[in-house]
Amino acid sequence: VQLQASGGGLVQAGGSLRLSCAATGRALSSYSMSWFRRAPGKEREFVAASDWSGSVTYYVDSVKGRFTISRDNAKKMVYLQMNSLKPEDTAVYFCAARSADSMLPRDVKGYEYWGQGTLVTVSS
Repeated sequence: VQLQASGGGLVQAGGSLRLSCAATGRALSSYSMSWFRRAPGKEREFVAASDWSGSVTYYVDSVKGRFTISRDNAKKMVYLQMNSLKPEDTAVYFCAARSADSMLPRDVKGYEYWGQGTLVTVSS
């Protein structure tokens, strides 16, 4: 599968953005999907994950209640709705895919395929 992330941009604190991840290749239902981010000077960190159906999701504590991961398997799209954005959410955001199984890892090593990243900048 190939992944293409988009939707990043500059937003004021408290604002919202929706990131999109377009997949090509095999059916998206074959993959668990996640979003990661890399803030300036920091390691890439887990943000959110979805099982193949979208019925099971996980979030890092810092975004719970503000971010929502969703997917449309028919359209081969994965989304990250980000609300109440904070300056500390500033990062390059990446979508990632893993062949679907019972695991939803929160480590970069758990994912086989990566998109190129989209930059989100939140101003204070």
